Amino acid sequence: MKPNNLFAGSLFAVTLFVSAALLFSVQPMIARMLLPLLGGAPAVWNTCMVFFQAMLLAGYAYAHYTSAWLGFRKQALLHIVLLAVAAIFLPIKISTGAAPTTESNAVFWLLGTLLLTAGLPFFIVSTTSALLQKWFSWSAHPAAKDPYFLYVASNLGSLMALLAYPVAIEPNLRLPVQSHLWSISYVLMAGLILGCALWIWRANASLDRAGSAPEAPALLSPPAWRQRLRWVGLAFVPSSLMLGVTSYLANDIAAIPLLWIVPLAIYLLTFVFAFERRELIRPRWLEPAVAVSALSVTLLLVSEATEPVWMILLLHLLFFFCGGLACHRRLALDRPPAENLTVFYLCLSMGGVLGGVFNALVAPVLFKTVAEYPIALALTCGLYRSVKSVGSSKRQRVLDLAFPLATVALSALLAALVSRFTQLPYQARSAVVFGVPLILVYACVERPWRFALALGALLASSYFAPGEHGRTLHVARSFFGVSRVTLDLSGRFHRLVHGNTLHGLQFIDPARRHEPLAYYHRNGPLGQVFQVYNARPASPRVAVVGLGSGATAAYAQTNQAWTFYEIDPVVVRIARDTNYFSFLADCAAEKMNIELGDARLRLQHAAAAQFGLIVLDAFSSDAIPVHLLTREALQLYLSKLAPGGLIAIHISNRCLDLEPVLRALADDARLASAEYDEDVVPAAAEAEGKFASQWVVLARKRDDFGLLNRNARWVQLTRRADLPVWTDDFSNLLSIFRWK
Repeated sequence: MKPNNLFAGSLFAVTLFVSAALLFSVQPMIARMLLPLLGGAPAVWNTCMVFFQAMLLAGYAYAHYTSAWLGFRKQALLHIVLLAVAAIFLPIKISTGAAPTTESNAVFWLLGTLLLTAGLPFFIVSTTSALLQKWFSWSAHPAAKDPYFLYVASNLGSLMALLAYPVAIEPNLRLPVQSHLWSISYVLMAGLILGCALWIWRANASLDRAGSAPEAPALLSPPAWRQRLRWVGLAFVPSSLMLGVTSYLANDIAAIPLLWIVPLAIYLLTFVFAFERRELIRPRWLEPAVAVSALSVTLLLVSEATEPVWMILLLHLLFFFCGGLACHRRLALDRPPAENLTVFYLCLSMGGVLGGVFNALVAPVLFKTVAEYPIALALTCGLYRSVKSVGSSKRQRVLDLAFPLATVALSALLAALVSRFTQLPYQARSAVVFGVPLILVYACVERPWRFALALGALLASSYFAPGEHGRTLHVARSFFGVSRVTLDLSGRFHRLVHGNTLHGLQFIDPARRHEPLAYYHRNGPLGQVFQVYNARPASPRVAVVGLGSGATAAYAQTNQAWTFYEIDPVVVRIARDTNYFSFLADCAAEKMNIELGDARLRLQHAAAAQFGLIVLDAFSSDAIPVHLLTREALQLYLSKLAPGGLIAIHISNRCLDLEPVLRALADDARLASAEYDEDVVPAAAEAEGKFASQWVVLARKRDDFGLLNRNARWVQLTRRADLPVWTDDFSNLLSIFRWK
């Protein structure tokens, strides 16, 4: 290749790499800026994601229509002007006093704020991938007729930024520094885009002929609507599958923070493999891998298997990689000539947006469980083969519908047979009930939709089978996840389960239903905290962040006023339903109130110095609300704490060691601190509903701890020198991850 052509290819690839990296680093940066203003509700992240997806779609539409209407020279001039105008909005920052005054306008305020602060810069960056590939196709470069290889550079940039933000950027750079560096990188990208435009402008005489082509739309042959819908569908399925597998793994398998990064990284990697000019993974390897991994994942789903975690994660992610790559490979093989490049990317973006809308907005309304993941799994199995199945006779079409029904009937028959063997573990029974039909299902992989319908039918039928947590009594879904009430296998307790995290436990026996269980047992750390508080309350008012089943209400006394802060309305409804839990109904407090919403935002409206005890119980699951563990949050708690009051914090967590964070916060605020880590509970006590737990107590003076000072199990926290204090613009989850 000539040096000039080699330089041009490298210039375009570097520009696309930088723009994609900017695209995937600005999203988490802006969302982190907004959290202290709107609280830690998932609605903040979700609304941001919908905004960014909509702006990305708008960027692709801009690239498509300006290419068709303006031609290269006019389009390049317009784009350079917009690049300069967008720079006026830099650096990106959001005023700390800009929070909405009412909850009713929070979503509209958020969308408006995003549009005014980052809308134009993000829009301009989002246009780069499709726009520069279109420009490249107008050049005299030897690869101009097939510029899709540049899409690989774009996705590599996205992948690198995605991995770098939580690992390198967020732990080491505060938000103002991040914003300034992003602004500098934006200027660098603008210079690279200008260089790309100048190269094409001066390339050679053939550029004029290619550049004038978009000015004659009649010469173009636009793809048929059927082909466009196929592109949208093939982009929709991997997008939905990515969000579905992320939600399922994070809620039902492993409480691992930042787990969402891995599926998103795999999603981007499948684009890299699919659009690479060399075929790195051959179809004869890929298609059997999709079928086998789909069968394995189906068996895992129907059996509710959660151990060993590493193997479960690996199988789900392997299927996602193979299935996503198969769909994206079909897209790459079906890509149109360069003159229709922008409409192709517009359809891809539309499919991605629809996948996100389906999972984030539609599925929570339609389904009580995470049904969108099995649906995406079945759709993937119907689309993964690049060669159409043979035979489309009426008999074959009838079998396509009859075979799935037959597999469900066989599964029901096997379930009736193995139900007699009650001594067998649940997973062993599931292996028989569903494993045998799945072996038969593999025989129809040559007909993808028969294969897909059979897997979907088995997944749907498993919903009615009893689960590992016992018999499900109630299932409800909200924006914050799926909550289940179950009757445990012993028949003695009601459980409140969110994903695979237990949030409440209560005896069914009326004589024992007043006993606080699990992490809140009277013989555990929290029981001792309430002994101190009830013996000498600094104020008769108690605040509890995190409701769960309402077990802490068992400690209330008649002369007290309790306020619970809970963000999930489904949890509130379950805790108030005496068919499942009666802690709130039996609460002895003179006044008991539940504040629905983000605790930090709600606490701002509470009177100063009114609470004698503040209990923080919001850190036991995977997606901990980081904004409740910052210097600014602790200052808020202290402003609401009465003189002599206590702050009790539940930090039992399988994946995060939150003790160092509280050490740093306590030292920074010059507070007295004590920790009780009850890491081992005798088997007999566990059978009676007591769980191991870890609690930290903070107070202004050590004398406020009272009898806790005499208990050797309560030890003072010591500062870890290498961990900075968490603030609203700095946190580092990876630094406290339990790697072992």
